[in-house]
Amino acid sequence: MGAHKINDECINCGACAPVCPVEAISEAGDVHVIDQDTCTDCGACVDVCPVDAIDAP
Repeated sequence: MGAHKINDECINCGACAPVCPVEAISEAGDVHVIDQDTCTDCGACVDVCPVDAIDAP
């Protein structure tokens, strides 16, 4: 099973990070990234992203 991934559409708004129940999302320079080993594929981040920058596995 894969993990969700933030694509190049990310505008670094940070809306995704606080909704992640396992704290797998962090800021990395000008974008946010999802730790592939920590992500549980719950999809909470997808629902809050204003620019559809998070892809399902």
